[in-house]
Amino acid sequence: MSHFLAEPTFRHDQAAGIGVLLINLGTPEAPTAQALKPYLREFLSDRRVVEIPRWLWWPILNGIILQTRPRKSAAKYASIWTPEGSPLKVITERQTALLRTALNAASPIPIRVEYAMRYGQPSVASVIGQLRAAGCTRLLVLPLYPQYAASSTGSALDAVYRTLLRSRNQPELRVVRNFHDQPGYIAALAERIEQHWAAHGRPDQLLISFHGVPRRSLELGDPYHCECQKTGRLLAERLGLSAGQYRVTFQSRFGRAEWLKPYTAETLAELGAQKMRRVDLVCPGFVADCLETLEENAMENKAVFLNAGGGEYHYIPALNDHPRFIETLRDLVLHHLCGWLPSQSEPDAAELQQRLARALALGAKT
Repeated sequence: MSHFLAEPTFRHDQAAGIGVLLINLGTPEAPTAQALKPYLREFLSDRRVVEIPRWLWWPILNGIILQTRPRKSAAKYASIWTPEGSPLKVITERQTALLRTALNAASPIPIRVEYAMRYGQPSVASVIGQLRAAGCTRLLVLPLYPQYAASSTGSALDAVYRTLLRSRNQPELRVVRNFHDQPGYIAALAERIEQHWAAHGRPDQLLISFHGVPRRSLELGDPYHCECQKTGRLLAERLGLSAGQYRVTFQSRFGRAEWLKPYTAETLAELGAQKMRRVDLVCPGFVADCLETLEENAMENKAVFLNAGGGEYHYIPALNDHPRFIETLRDLVLHHLCGWLPSQSEPDAAELQQRLARALALGAKT
C-alpha cells in the first residue's frame, strides 16, 4: 500500500481551480455520552491542546476523563442543541454558504468554498480531498479563529499540513494566520454590540471574554494573549469606551495550572458582590455561537453574577451570519487571493500573444 493518498483523476479539460477552506473547532454528532467520547478523545489527544507528557497524560485521559466527562458534557450540549443539530455546525454551514455566494458575486472566476472541523466531521482531510477532486490546485485555508493560538489555529494548520504531507501532487497553498485587528472584523463586532445596546440599553460594564489558555503558553512565546488584548483595546476604542467601562477576561479554565487572567467567572463574582446594576459579556474569539458561549457564558456565568448579588446580565451573541462579518470574510479572502484572481486590467492569453507578435514584428523591422 502506498504511503501517499490516491490522486484525483487528471482531466486535460478541467481548468485549474481555487478552493477556500474554512476550519472551525468541531462538535460531537449528538448530545450524548456515546457521541462525546470519541470527540473528546480526539480533541484531548492533540499535543497542541494538552502538552503534558504522554506517559503522564494517557492514564489520566483514558482512565479518568473519558470515563466521567462525556456524560457531563453531553448534558451541557443537550441544553443548547437545536432541532437542526449543533449550533456551531449549523452556523458554520450558514457562514460557508453566505461566503460562497458573496465571493462568487465579487470574483471574475468561480471559487469553491467549503468548511471542515478540526475535530469530528467533516474532517480536514476529507474536505481537502473533495476540493482537490473538484480541480482545486490552489488552496486558501482560513481557520475561523481571529486570534492565533498554537492550540487552535496551529492545530488546524497541522491537520492541513499532515494531509498535504501525504499528497503526491500538492496544491499551491496559502493560509490566513489571524485577523484579530482587521478593521472589518472590529467594525462587525462593534456593530453587533451597538445593535444589542440599541435594543436593550447600555451596561455598567462590558466584559470582553476570550477562551483561556495556560499561562505557560504565553511564557513559551504564544502570541494569543497579546492578540486578545489588542482586539479588546481596538473594540473598546471603536465603541468609545473608557478604561473603566470594559475589561478583558478569560474563560474555560481546565485543570489546576494557572491560566491567563483575569478569569471571567471570578470577575463576574466580584462585580456581582459589588451589586453592579448590569453587565454585558461578548466573546470576540468565537465567530459562531457554541457550547462555550451559549452554555458557559449565557447560562453558567450568568448564574455566577446573579448569585453573587449582581443585577442584570446579558450575553451578546457571536458574529454568526451577521452581514458585516460575511463582508469581512469576503474581503479577507479576496485580499489573500491577490495574484490568483485575474484583474480587469490583466491581459488574457490571446492579447499576450498579439502583443508578442507585434513585438517580434517590430524587432524584425529594425
